[in-house]
Amino acid sequence: MLNNIQDIQALLQGPKFPDREFIRSGATFGEVYAMAAGFRAAFSGPEYEGASLCLAVDDRAVMAAVLLAALAGGPTLLLPYAFSAQALARMQQLTGFTTAIADGDRALPPGTTIIRPPARTSAAQAPCAQVSPQAELLRIFTGGSTGTPQIWSKTGGNLFGEGFSLARHFAVTEKDCLVATVPPYHIYGLLFSVILPLVSGASVVMATPSFPGEIGEVIWEQGATLLAGIPPHYRALRGKTVAASSLRLAFSSAGMLDAEDNEAFCQLNKVGIAEVYGSTETGGIATRNRHLGETSFTAFPDVSWQIKDERLCVRSPFLSPELPVADDGFFTTGDRVERSGTSQFILKGRVDGVTKVGGKRVDLEEVRGVIKKVPKVSDCVVMALPDSGGREHRIVALVQGGEVDMKLLRQTLADSLEFYALPRVLKMINRIPLQENGKYDRDAIIQLLESN
Repeated sequence: MLNNIQDIQALLQGPKFPDREFIRSGATFGEVYAMAAGFRAAFSGPEYEGASLCLAVDDRAVMAAVLLAALAGGPTLLLPYAFSAQALARMQQLTGFTTAIADGDRALPPGTTIIRPPARTSAAQAPCAQVSPQAELLRIFTGGSTGTPQIWSKTGGNLFGEGFSLARHFAVTEKDCLVATVPPYHIYGLLFSVILPLVSGASVVMATPSFPGEIGEVIWEQGATLLAGIPPHYRALRGKTVAASSLRLAFSSAGMLDAEDNEAFCQLNKVGIAEVYGSTETGGIATRNRHLGETSFTAFPDVSWQIKDERLCVRSPFLSPELPVADDGFFTTGDRVERSGTSQFILKGRVDGVTKVGGKRVDLEEVRGVIKKVPKVSDCVVMALPDSGGREHRIVALVQGGEVDMKLLRQTLADSLEFYALPRVLKMINRIPLQENGKYDRDAIIQLLESN
């Protein structure tokens, strides 16, 4: 952690490669730092002391500049999970922000004061030489399955420390060029397509391709060496060649990567996928590359871990400050794990009611609550069955009530939940199987849900 703090201090002294492109065929590192100095000057007024600013930005160069300025003593930034009017209005209700940094037209609440990016110059100015890595830098809003966001704080040490750690672990340097299929206002996109290039000197492509043809085209055109994708995109890429000879490594996060999707990509494109396991609140915890024969996860060097009551516990400099930790500094996650050998672990599933579908959080109790509001529903069980990768993400529901209007039930679910939170299997039954002790018979329920 000491090395990370020293690296963060050095980062604010100015760009190491001022004339090198931060954005491929776009802004240089010198221009990013000049923008950062401009933002830092704008933040110096008394009205920004103790304030929180909405970061309504998806330009990676502007994002990098704002983060540098905030790291150098600027206001706390608020990162929305979407730029829709509903998401931004909800965030304002929760935080009371009155000012936003925006790089384009955004559906910001009426009356919001907007700060636009300063004009780009080539002067490689440093925003500030002093920084407190433990000061709150960012509050990240993550979307919930019913639109109720969770909020996680991140310090400069959390975010930039993780960036330096990733750069060291994966040997990312100024020779690399990264393509990301996720936008920079999601934590995975922020870390891998803004912070990681910023701390390593690598360049990043401004575009965020998501269709298979686009991904391959951008990689070829830009000579990319690194690809940061998510499981749904690797699923869409099955059977398609996207990797140019320049690509040396791919990343996957925001959910577990299906083993068959991983194998298909690696075999066809002759490059491995480094899966990064973690969450918004924990930061990156561990990684594996099945192309190299790694079936289990190995923790990153800065992360310590142990198993307690089958649950993974981690001690890490990347944990959000509000997470409850024990006296020894360990946070107990919601994942069940099994030790593999002396230093690796295997994920066995979740112990709480939160799962991920396509990288989106879904609260199973919220889904159950929607179902139980439908007339004639007397009980229901909502589960996330494990996929081949070992994490639960396929939502299914068994509903008790012989006279339930299925059309009404499906319509209620569609009106109340995001599409990714809808049960993929929805079955009716007169009585949900129970064990002798009165608890749900999980095995019998799964058998019913998986039967035709």
